[in-house]
Amino acid sequence: MSNISIRFDWTRDELRAIHDLPLLELVHRAATVHRAGHDPREVQVCRLISIKTGGCPEDCGYCSQSAHYETGIASQPLLDRATVVAIAERAKANGVSRICMGAAWRNVRDDDQFEAVLDMVRGVNALGVEVCCTLGMLTEAQARRLEAAGLHAYNHNLDTSREHYGQITTTRAYDDRLETLANVRKTNVTLCTGGILGLGESVADRIGLLHTLATMQPHPESVPVNILTRVPGTPLESQADVSVWETVRVIATARIAMPRSIIRLSAGRTQLSEEAQAMCFLAGANSIFSSDAKIMLTEASPTNDYAEDTRLLATLGLYPRVPFKAPASKEPVDGEPFGCAAAAATLG
Repeated sequence: MSNISIRFDWTRDELRAIHDLPLLELVHRAATVHRAGHDPREVQVCRLISIKTGGCPEDCGYCSQSAHYETGIASQPLLDRATVVAIAERAKANGVSRICMGAAWRNVRDDDQFEAVLDMVRGVNALGVEVCCTLGMLTEAQARRLEAAGLHAYNHNLDTSREHYGQITTTRAYDDRLETLANVRKTNVTLCTGGILGLGESVADRIGLLHTLATMQPHPESVPVNILTRVPGTPLESQADVSVWETVRVIATARIAMPRSIIRLSAGRTQLSEEAQAMCFLAGANSIFSSDAKIMLTEASPTNDYAEDTRLLATLGLYPRVPFKAPASKEPVDGEPFGCAAAAATLG
């Protein structure tokens, strides 16, 4: 990756200037960065499994699994290892190379359930796919146990900017989230952290989130960009739609600021047409979530299915990325600037 210049000293003003470029110019610059650091024909297909659904004590205003709201999602016990491994096996057969297991917990506890999750990690890891978990807050010792079990990535989203965070969640502080990310960074487990568009945030809040991510050293290996799925019964059920152009701008800015990261077009993708998804891929997104059950985590969060996504990727001339593949190292396309050089050009 010696040809890609990586920066960790972005300012909010610089990121805002990039974000506000004329849209097609922004997409062109982001696509140039993307082609320099990744194979633009590859998209990683991921499968998210809710291993423990509902009853979460957190009050995140967007979440169908919060015990604070009547969303129609019943609390369910932890799945067993055999069920999880079987879902993962079907996913792998459909081109999935990353399995993420999510539990509706506030934090990890050192109990029998955590032991069961560690066993799931070992079982799915044996399939030869990337294993990711999102289990809430965790300590350094717990992160090290997950690492020893074979965990490849830990997801813990920041959701939004520090300034807007208190409008979304009151049962956990922004610094609590950052502490969990810091605990993961003490291991060799890779970091997956991003945010959600459509939480009532301003453009300045989106820039604030990107600034927090882009000034982490190293950058998160994985940056999910989610679009709010409005869930009846939650405080955010009446939020306005997020336009595809807003989504593209965030993806493109993230790609320029974090050239090596995998930018994941995550929840809310069913709201985008195939043409809109193609624009997101062009702007630098190179991962999607798919499912045989057409759900992301619960029935309240739909996603596209394997057949739909296989057809979409074939139509666009894309193919699924294999697991554990590092970003590519390529020369600039047609001698154009990329990485921080591209960003500097946008500010001149």
